[in-house]
Amino acid sequence: MTSSNRPFPLSLLRMSLISQIVIGLICGIALALLAPAAARAVALLGDLFIAALKAVAPVLVFVLVAASIAGHQRGQPTHIRPILLLYLIGTLGAAVVAVMASFAFPTTLVLNAPPAVGAPPGDILGVLRNLLLSAVANPVQALAEANFIGILTWSIGLGMAFRHASLSTRTLLLDLSGAVSRIVRVVIGFAPLGIFGLVAGTLATSGLGALLGYGRLLLVLVGCMLFVALVMNPFIVFLAMRRNPYPLVFTCLRESAVTAFFTRSSAANIPVNMALCKRLNLHADTYSISIPLGATINMAGAAITITVMTLAAVHTVGLGVDIPTALLLCVVASLAACGVSGVAGGSLLLIPMALSLFGISADVAMQVVAIGFVISVVQDAAETALNSSTDVLFTAAACPREVDLPATPLS
Repeated sequence: MTSSNRPFPLSLLRMSLISQIVIGLICGIALALLAPAAARAVALLGDLFIAALKAVAPVLVFVLVAASIAGHQRGQPTHIRPILLLYLIGTLGAAVVAVMASFAFPTTLVLNAPPAVGAPPGDILGVLRNLLLSAVANPVQALAEANFIGILTWSIGLGMAFRHASLSTRTLLLDLSGAVSRIVRVVIGFAPLGIFGLVAGTLATSGLGALLGYGRLLLVLVGCMLFVALVMNPFIVFLAMRRNPYPLVFTCLRESAVTAFFTRSSAANIPVNMALCKRLNLHADTYSISIPLGATINMAGAAITITVMTLAAVHTVGLGVDIPTALLLCVVASLAACGVSGVAGGSLLLIPMALSLFGISADVAMQVVAIGFVISVVQDAAETALNSSTDVLFTAAACPREVDLPATPLS
């Protein structure tokens, strides 16, 4: 049987994963518009996909990091330091872009939304305290709660200890890592169905009508994220690699940002990013640490959200902002973004902490958070897409001699 007369379902299975996801996206939009009730029913497919990714991600990180460190050959570079530097520069640069955009296109809010529910940290020390406590959490609890800082701490410690174990033990770790990776590939293979369910359910339930009143705010937020993804990040990557960055940039956006946009969870996208790093021929010793670490601390999108929402509230209440205060806000937003959890809406509860710099009350601050949840269908999706795709981008940029860009979309 030739490819021209191959049955349609078989032809679908032979398409690249991205092509399948695009088809799932189109079908989800069509179903939401034509049959909203059915779309809400198939939303279960999206929930199952996200749950599967979140379930496998902690185990994958724990096993892969421990196995990589246990089998690490002395003298093999891991590039972790330059990756951390790129994470820091990217997050701080994103906050600066957000400040400039907020001054160029000042936005005001209608602060009559009901207060949001949540318990934001009081200051930067609270964020740093939470990070340190997460690092020494019980390992079983860290795995159960997807606490990737704790998972990394324990897996690195165990990996270093297993370097002194017998060869058979280290081989068992490598075999276990391979088995978990195969499970991950199976889960990622269901991405088209997951995206179909997520898109159909989101559009049928939320719609876009609630977003129209916040169009200007969304334009500033998404515009900043697009500028960072298409201008600032490529410039940073060019400085690191000294070659045209856009093939790598577009590969990361296509293969990582698409799934992150719809899952709205950096933690859930960790398996996707690790699979992409493997296809890019990056060394496992590098990406097994940098990807889960980036899902926790590399938060350019979160820094943009915190900064833009904070300055929108400041403009609304009529406060003036000078340059030193704006620069302080950039630093605070960048540090706060490092404490954002890898789940949907994590950056919004850090807005009150940034607003406290300007003496804005908690009641007003939580109204701003509530507005953030209204627009989170778009805001949080774009934020996660930027955050997660940048993890792979900067990891690859720090390994310019290793990266192997595919000529065709990854499947």
